[in-house]
Amino acid sequence: MPQPPADRDRPVHDRRADAPERSPVGAAAPGGEDSGEDAGRDAAPFRGARDRAEHFLREITYPHDIHPALVPGVSIEDQRIRYGIDKPILVTVGLLIIAFVTWGVVSPLGVFDASTAALTWVMTNLGWIFSIISIGMVIFLLVLAFTRYGRIPLGLDGEEPEYSTASWTAMLFGAGIGIGIIFFGPFEPLTYYLSPRPGSYEAGSLQAVTGAMAQATLHWGVNAWAIYAIVGLAVAYVSYRRGRVPLMSSVLQPLLGGKSSDPGHRIIDALAIIATLFGTAASLGIGALQIGRGFQLVTGWSAEANTVALVIIGILTIGTILSAVSGVAKGIRWLSNINMALAIGLAVFVFVVGPTAFLANVIPGVIMEYVGSMPEMLSANMGQGEDMQAFLSSWTTFYWAWWVSWAPFVGVFTAKISRGRTVRQFVVGVLTIPSTIIVLAFAIMGGTSIWLQRQASQLDAQGSTTGIANPDGAIAPDGTVDSMPPAPEIFFRMMEHFPGYEIIVPVVMVMLAIFFITTADSASLVNSQLSQKGNPSPNRLVTAFWALCMAGIAVVILLAGGQNALQGLQNLITVTALPFALIIIAMCVALVREMRTDPLIIRSRYEQVAVANAVRQGVQEHGDDFVLAVEPTTESTAEYATGAEFDSTAEEVTDWYVRRDEDGNVVEYDYATGTYTGQLPVVEADDADLDEGDDPKAE
Repeated sequence: MPQPPADRDRPVHDRRADAPERSPVGAAAPGGEDSGEDAGRDAAPFRGARDRAEHFLREITYPHDIHPALVPGVSIEDQRIRYGIDKPILVTVGLLIIAFVTWGVVSPLGVFDASTAALTWVMTNLGWIFSIISIGMVIFLLVLAFTRYGRIPLGLDGEEPEYSTASWTAMLFGAGIGIGIIFFGPFEPLTYYLSPRPGSYEAGSLQAVTGAMAQATLHWGVNAWAIYAIVGLAVAYVSYRRGRVPLMSSVLQPLLGGKSSDPGHRIIDALAIIATLFGTAASLGIGALQIGRGFQLVTGWSAEANTVALVIIGILTIGTILSAVSGVAKGIRWLSNINMALAIGLAVFVFVVGPTAFLANVIPGVIMEYVGSMPEMLSANMGQGEDMQAFLSSWTTFYWAWWVSWAPFVGVFTAKISRGRTVRQFVVGVLTIPSTIIVLAFAIMGGTSIWLQRQASQLDAQGSTTGIANPDGAIAPDGTVDSMPPAPEIFFRMMEHFPGYEIIVPVVMVMLAIFFITTADSASLVNSQLSQKGNPSPNRLVTAFWALCMAGIAVVILLAGGQNALQGLQNLITVTALPFALIIIAMCVALVREMRTDPLIIRSRYEQVAVANAVRQGVQEHGDDFVLAVEPTTESTAEYATGAEFDSTAEEVTDWYVRRDEDGNVVEYDYATGTYTGQLPVVEADDADLDEGDDPKAE
């Protein structure tokens, strides 16, 4: 634990809000040649006031004898916590998922019909919630970052970032790369080029080129990462600054109150698990579809696409479970790093062998179009007619819901790698670094697919499509969105126009398989922690169980969607993400409530009040010649007390840093040295609450 600054070694004496004398305060003393002597004479009554205050308040002390403004923060690693499997969450959520998977296998059409009806109701009545989150989170985070809250560290005072800026940037860079870029990269912009957002631009026009890529960037860029960032920021703050376990319910502790075992807390964590399961399963499903299509192209196997995908899900899930139970974390990280390098190499390859000049010219235009048209794109709503409702349900609102379901998973990841960063650094980094990768990836992949389509089209003098000159060279043979091949096939149809196609297809299949395993492994680990009271080393069998649940949900998505697997994905994601969307809004309220009483914010408030009061008093009493001194106030100067309007003994500003043992009993702790003191009770884990792999932490 980093050593606290030297000023924390000084004893801090308590005071009571209604005491006639208050200490300490920035006071004004007269200046000039004799100011030292005058200050000495004037200090006598202050010393008497201090003595009286200390005598009067001797029996009142702050927790661990430290003022809340001087607490350096509390790290989760320094807390005494008994971890264990949360059986009510595990059993309840597990049974619900098993029941859902069983229903989906027995009656996939029933699942599809029910989810379609639920989707229609949610979109019509509550779709605005997702829109508010996508816009509101960006504004909320920027306000936090560029106000006084931006200086709050996500860790102890003086703690250095756990990762260097270069390493942190690289990890955020990697977080922006995944299955979605390969699957949606060439498919989504081409779709918008041929079938734009209602009322935006003409299909197949020159404006549609940048407009289509800007629309895709909107869905995957800053607004998406703002949803992840708010969860990551909240988890990092409560874990590394407030010392609570990294659970979604811990973030809402200021609003929920009570204990972590209360039903309200467990419901919050259960909803986070459900959202993560469905959100991740959707990515696994589309990844399996694309691997399956690549396999068919390589081998010539003519089986139905969904059948191949189901086989692939089974095989890759076995690999995920093996990695979960064997604990090969280093191997998974190694594979993930290799995959990131392969993904970057793929993008560079497409840029170099593809339409390099076209892409180099269009990328700046995409960025400007994205920034310039963002207000218009974000203002699209369900009240603008049936065509807009259909577009938003299929694309924009669906994406906001998908990112909400991914938020617990990605949020926990960004929290783990951002320890020691300030709120400002976190917000700026998480919003800009991955989004930059997304802009470039969609511009390269989407720009290439659009370029190929335009090369095969007849264009008028304004650059708008008037027909198809070469149907064999076009991705959409008749120039309409209805003639586009299935989404998993579009990437391969694009790549067949370039040299090295026979090598690229197997490489991409391997990349997708690695993305599948690493994503499933990481998401299962997060879910395992959520169902084991935040245990940083969760039971591996529980982790494997959640991997099986994700695979089962992916299977149901493919079965329910039938030939249109994306429709099944959209139905289930949007409906299951809604409860966690409300939780994210509550997280914002809870986070601000805690940050307002952060030690740094209290000190900042004291600094402003002390200087302002001292200057006012100095000018009133001494004119131009005065200096500032720190002295307790007397009855006659009580109006200048720095903390006159702040009760530093209130439970809301002191209870959070009280150190307790595993059973909630207060234990002695010295914040000056960062160590527990005195004889601590030995707490044995209850066998009924602790299973193999659980790690009760005690120091």
